[in-house]
Amino acid sequence: MVQKPTTEFSLNIPDTDKPRIIIIGGGFGGINIVKKLKSKHFQIVIFDHHNYHTFQPLLYQVATAGLEPDSVAGPLRKILDSKKEIYFRMLKAGYVDAAGNKIHTEAGSLSYDYLAIASGAVTNYFGNEDIEENAFPLKQISHAMDLRNHIFSRFEKMEIMTDEKEIEKQSTYVIVGAGPTGVELCGALAELKKHILKKDYPDLDITRMKIYLVEGLPNVLPAMSEKAGHKARKYLEDMGVEIILESMTESYDGNTVKLNTGKTIRASTLIWAAGVKGNLPGGFGQESITKGKLHVNSKNQVFRDKDKAEPFDNIFAIGDVSFMEYEGYPKGLPGLAQVAVQQGKHLAKNISSMADNKKTNNFSYKNKGVLATIGRNRAVADFPRNIHVYGVPGWFIWSIVHLLFLVGFRNKTVVFANWFWNYFTWDRGMRLILQASSKRKAQQDEKKNRQET
Repeated sequence: MVQKPTTEFSLNIPDTDKPRIIIIGGGFGGINIVKKLKSKHFQIVIFDHHNYHTFQPLLYQVATAGLEPDSVAGPLRKILDSKKEIYFRMLKAGYVDAAGNKIHTEAGSLSYDYLAIASGAVTNYFGNEDIEENAFPLKQISHAMDLRNHIFSRFEKMEIMTDEKEIEKQSTYVIVGAGPTGVELCGALAELKKHILKKDYPDLDITRMKIYLVEGLPNVLPAMSEKAGHKARKYLEDMGVEIILESMTESYDGNTVKLNTGKTIRASTLIWAAGVKGNLPGGFGQESITKGKLHVNSKNQVFRDKDKAEPFDNIFAIGDVSFMEYEGYPKGLPGLAQVAVQQGKHLAKNISSMADNKKTNNFSYKNKGVLATIGRNRAVADFPRNIHVYGVPGWFIWSIVHLLFLVGFRNKTVVFANWFWNYFTWDRGMRLILQASSKRKAQQDEKKNRQET
């Protein structure tokens, strides 16, 4: 075992005789490490730049006014409050000093015995700067809120417009990436168009609203079965979504989307759901990175040098930030909550075994199924043994699974109540435009209004 930390009260964390585990990230992987570890045997320190856990699969419903932001998030301190010797610090991990067994943050440094990196993923724009500047991502609650504000602000703006071409541009939405996020967002926008917007804005011709789904590969939901992709495509087309396959998005300047096929789309909204990369802390070179993620072995140990298959003994990565070569998954394990949960639980067992000088085991992934919903009563589900479920049964399974994965009884109850209400009324009550405003800006606006009057 590595040497015990010797810096007393670094980051206001007391010195300890127990092995110290630092966990970067409070997502599914991180919280499942904590839940599975016996905290009386370790001192556990968790870093996250937010003080809450986010259930990312439902962010698209926050963005389309189906759920409140706090119903898909839970305070990390509340999730961890039943544990002892656990310290949460709202800090972004800046740099990992693997040689010195230390992690550096903007507030100071801290030594570790074991480091578990579970920091998830961030949006990958593949180096396209104009798309990064003008497109909407959907990886955080703030992203969902920004998109919700933008969507409803567009329609309020169109109410006072007379330029037909500008109205057409403002009512056009382009979603890039036909994975679960893109498909589910298209379905939610189509339902918003059909059941909500035409009532809220009777003076507008809502039928002119266009929704495009752009995908570089030949299929919708390319990570799922071909049957699921065909079914999802039919659902979307029946809902009025125009699907453009085998087309790459070359640029977007805030007004026009240009595809590599030569096609252009005038749109005031482009939502980027086309790729992610690991949210990596500093300190790791390219010899530890594959496809933008930390390359790990079968025990989730990060490679010091992947070409030589030399791992760090006490640095691990799990979930979306990790790349593991695994049979049947040539591109790495999928970026699903179930992968992070399983790896978190398994890593906790292995760390406990390492601390007791016992044998550790390789990670074994158990695929429990992949699901995507395309609106009410429309969903696709792929399960092991070539089992596929569609339509209402698939939608019911999708709903139950997502409720079970939500953290906290309150969130489960609130989401279920919203879904129940939405199902029978088609209503979405969170159609609020809540723009963040600083005190300084508010004072300036008030002064300007006084001068004008």
